[in-house]
Parts: sequence; C-alpha cells; structure tokens
Amino acid sequence: MKTHLKQIMLMLTLVFTFASCSSDNDDNGSGNASRDVKYEITGNYTGKTSVTFFEKGGNAVNEDLTKLPWTKEFTAEAKSLGATLSASGYGGSAGQTLTGKIYVGGKLENELTVTANSEGIIVLSLTPYVFPL
Repeated sequence: MKTHLKQIMLMLTLVFTFASCSSDNDDNGSGNASRDVKYEITGNYTGKTSVTFFEKGGNAVNEDLTKLPWTKEFTAEAKSLGATLSASGYGGSAGQTLTGKIYVGGKLENELTVTANSEGIIVLSLTPYVFPL
C-alpha cells in the first residue's frame, strides 16, 4: 500500500511540475512585447504631491506633481527592465483620492486608487510591471 501511495504522489508531483513549467513558458507571443509606456495619475487630491517613476532608460526619476491629471509617455530602452509608478503627498484633505495607472503597449497593466488619511497624507505605490524577456 505504501508503495502505491508513493507512486501516486510521485506521479502527481511530475504532472504538476510539467503542467506548471509548460504554462510558465508557453508564451506563444501572447505577452505584451511593446515597450511603449504611459503613466497616468488622476484624482481630486489638492495637497503638495511628488511622483516617482522609471524613465525610458530604467532609472528612477522624482518630479513634483503640479496639476492633475498627470501623464508621462515614452518608449523604454532595451536596458530598462520594467515600469513602476508611485506618488505621495501631504497637505490635502481627508478622503481625497489619487488613481495611478501603468499602460504598456496601450494596454492597462496596473491600476490603483488610494485615499488620503485623516491628516491629508496620501501614498500611491503600484506594483512594478516587468518587461518580458
């Protein structure tokens, strides 16, 4: 009985291993190979805000956000590994919002809406998008 149970467990492990590996590598061109990036921040937040993002060469850049909506578009260079966006601010009012979006190749890849806390502080941090290899 123990031998049969071990064989079944081994068989299931192999099946799951091959299934997960094949789904990881089965791209068939369906991934977003574009390097055209667009960042967008919208909302009604009125406090002093700064935004940090990866620019076309993959370096992090920090800018003051002077008005909403804010957008930045570029084509990422080959050395750039991905795209990310974050913003933070103070001096706004409780309940005000910011929404950040990352588009790659015209497709929305990540979006997040956040709300200012009772002290008018807001933090927006999107999960980075990693370009396919």
